Amino acid sequence: MRRRASVAVAAVVLFAGCAPTAEPRGLLGRLWHLEVGPNYRRPPVETPDDFRGRIGPADAASFADLPWWQVFADPTLQDLVRGTLADNYDLQSAVARIEEARAQVGVAASDLYPHVGYQGSAEREKIFFTPKFPSTTFNIFQGAFNVAWEIDIWGRIRRATEAARAQFLATEEVRRGLVVTLVSDVATDYFQLLELDRELAIAHESAETYQRTLDVFTQRYQGGTDTKISVSRAEANLQASFATIASLARQIVQQEDAISVLLGTNPAPIERSMPLVAQATPVTPPGLTTDLLRRRPDIRQAEQNMINANAEVGVAVANFFPTVGLSALYGNAGSKIGNVFKNGASVWNIAANVSGPLFQGGRLIESYNAQKAFWDEMIAQYSATIVEAFREVADALVAETRLAEQRKAQEAQVAALQEALDLSLLRYKTGLANYIEVLDAAQLLYPAEAALAQTQRDQLLAVVNLYKALGGGWEMPGEKVAGQ
Repeated sequence: MRRRASVAVAAVVLFAGCAPTAEPRGLLGRLWHLEVGPNYRRPPVETPDDFRGRIGPADAASFADLPWWQVFADPTLQDLVRGTLADNYDLQSAVARIEEARAQVGVAASDLYPHVGYQGSAEREKIFFTPKFPSTTFNIFQGAFNVAWEIDIWGRIRRATEAARAQFLATEEVRRGLVVTLVSDVATDYFQLLELDRELAIAHESAETYQRTLDVFTQRYQGGTDTKISVSRAEANLQASFATIASLARQIVQQEDAISVLLGTNPAPIERSMPLVAQATPVTPPGLTTDLLRRRPDIRQAEQNMINANAEVGVAVANFFPTVGLSALYGNAGSKIGNVFKNGASVWNIAANVSGPLFQGGRLIESYNAQKAFWDEMIAQYSATIVEAFREVADALVAETRLAEQRKAQEAQVAALQEALDLSLLRYKTGLANYIEVLDAAQLLYPAEAALAQTQRDQLLAVVNLYKALGGGWEMPGEKVAGQ
């Protein structure tokens, strides 16, 4: 009898372990491969034929397919991006969440296989009889193995595994999206830092000019050839320059601290190599609109969320059907622990069980309705993500175009104001004009130079924003996904 019980338990384990990979044969095979609920199909979305604001004719090539180190030529910026992708704590946290989601796929899939367990107990018991019979004390030691397996006829477990796998892939897309964001954040902060450096240089230049102006007016006032108003005005301009220098110095330190956080380090100075005016903007063909759905991690994440929601609908449908399972148990008991598996009494059983819902107050139907509504919500979010992606690309493209026009006009403005300042100085030195004319020209030139520096920064940021909007930089070395 013990041998037959052992064979029965082994048969249940072997059958349960082999069934998930078996080919469908006959009725049992068809039942095993049955999955209730809808199979996922990507919903249709409306995509434009071309990007609004595209510069030049449509081209299949996109600079978003380039790795970030071919987009940003500044070696210091490249080192900063490498350091960020290596040590950023948010990225490390995202990688940990991926491993967590990967493990949850295994947790969901584990229910496809039999669960084998064991149990044991040790008891000492004393029974008191009547006065004519003495009390009896005895020991009981028990040990048993048990097997339980839910036969996934309706595909509930497989749908749950599908949902967990989609959640895992969505988490991976979150990491890819974080890579894109970190690359763009580092580039953005670095270019803003260079722009602040340029503004600081302009502020120092203006302070030197206003200091010379103050010296001139002070001498003229002391010589009786000018009024106190000119001295006060020059003093006010000088102090305004000092205030600007202090403000810019504060912003530079804070910007360096922000970059340090991205690097995962304590606040420290950030090295510079190429100044703002030496930064070049690359050629930025956006490519085809259809490629945006392939590249953008947030769109890919939204689709995985749809797959997850669709699979959860299947789980909700499967909950209406009965659960079918097999179970087996084999064990022994004895008065001595050494005799449990030698001379003890044995017990075994094999059972098939079916259980299902009859009335739950509408819980199952409402759960199904909730999952259907969640599926509809994910479809809407998917469509909204695509629309937002095309808006970001269009904004970046129009920014590139208009900022180039704006920079050209501002460069002409700065050149004209510089010429006006030079002519004013020449007129002052030859006695044809007073120093007020020089001061007025300087007051117009320095703000125009600062505005030009900001436009130069915005042009570089437009490239960064376009690269991010197109999904550039998400496909890192060693992570090429062929055929997707």
